[in-house]
Amino acid sequence: MKQTNAPDGLEPLKDLDLSGLPSRPRSIYPAVRLNIRGRSVSLRGLRRPPGGLLRWLVILGPGLITSAAGNDAGGIATYSSAGARFGYDLIWVMTLITVSLAVVQEMCARLGAATGRGLLDLIRERFGIGWALLAMGVLFVANGGVIVTEFMGIGAAAELLGLPKLLVVPLAAIILWYLIIFGSYGWVEKVFLVMTLVFFAYPVAAVLARPDWSEVARGALVPTLQLDQEYLFLLVGLLGTTISPFMLFFQQSSTVERGVARRHYGPERLDAHTGAIFSNLIAVTMIIVTAATLYQAGQTHIETAADAALALEPFAGAAATTLFGVGLLGASLLAGAVLPLTTAYAVSEVFGMPKGVNLDFRRAPIFFGLFTGMILFGTGLALVPDLPVIQWLVAVQVLNGVLLPILLLFILRLINDRRLMGPLKNSRLYNILGWGTFALITVAVVVMLGGQVISFLR
Repeated sequence: MKQTNAPDGLEPLKDLDLSGLPSRPRSIYPAVRLNIRGRSVSLRGLRRPPGGLLRWLVILGPGLITSAAGNDAGGIATYSSAGARFGYDLIWVMTLITVSLAVVQEMCARLGAATGRGLLDLIRERFGIGWALLAMGVLFVANGGVIVTEFMGIGAAAELLGLPKLLVVPLAAIILWYLIIFGSYGWVEKVFLVMTLVFFAYPVAAVLARPDWSEVARGALVPTLQLDQEYLFLLVGLLGTTISPFMLFFQQSSTVERGVARRHYGPERLDAHTGAIFSNLIAVTMIIVTAATLYQAGQTHIETAADAALALEPFAGAAATTLFGVGLLGASLLAGAVLPLTTAYAVSEVFGMPKGVNLDFRRAPIFFGLFTGMILFGTGLALVPDLPVIQWLVAVQVLNGVLLPILLLFILRLINDRRLMGPLKNSRLYNILGWGTFALITVAVVVMLGGQVISFLR
């Protein structure tokens, strides 16, 4: 036993008589007494771990944060546009992609727990620096566009709330920067979780909008395909905003930073699945609300954030614009912190540099420098006047969908590597669902791009 310094002038202890300890886990016991060289010493018992509902709440973290961050400004714009343009016809996509999101996010959490490494760390070590740079480039392009949309969302929310965009956007950037630079990871995680509460307005609005629930069920369970380019464009946008590239990286890096050990992996699976179901239920209610209001009213194209806010009138009446503005602000702030953080994690992993929210500028200058740079980049472009906000938000999600299969291919190769994963390697069911997700997204992207090329050649 490692020799320790004894208090009160005692000789250093070389052995302890631990016979006074019970054989069961000590964490649930009151104080016990130890016999140390004939002297009785009392040790205070550890607090009983939480039980019941509280036990499940405390394990929620990266999975819920990551999935909820997917319902960001771009997600709100894409889901609202799908409901306003095609009614309930695209809900079936969300039914399928909920399963896919749960599977993909859980695989990323399992990779993090099994290896203690981020995704780009593993890609670099397993496939080489060239492939790691490719994956980093994919993430950089995807995240760069999305980060701008988050600060555009903050600006649009400010205008809905009657606040000056030129003041609110830089102020929000400063707050997010301060939160990450000077906050511990545990504190930041709690703040992110609280911010997900803004999404609960949508289920209430969906009920109050009185949709045709038989049509909702048909849209959710009966796939309908159209070769219309706008339909395919929104379909790929739904895939890209629901499983965004940044979510894969953030899920795995957060699991690693949380310190989840391979032998203790288990609750993270529930966290990933809960986050996927929660975020996609909210997304479906966004589609239902806009389908029951804007689509039925013939307002099939959403041009501004104010147009999207009209969908909440059944719930909030004249306060719909204010409520939508608050929700959009909360969603954009949540993702506005997650996206730059994910980018900083990814680049640091590729080059093997120190990273982590619990570090500081002195120990991780590249990590925090990248985070700061991405915040400045998003803020600067979001302040450019006369940008078409809704169109930009949806287009970026389509770009995410186009890039997503590249990252899924890396994940599926890694998760099936027995040398890395050991007993946490993918099961047959997870492989079927994982490769099925890859095939679904790839086919959708190819069909959409093929249609775009044919339309251009005509």
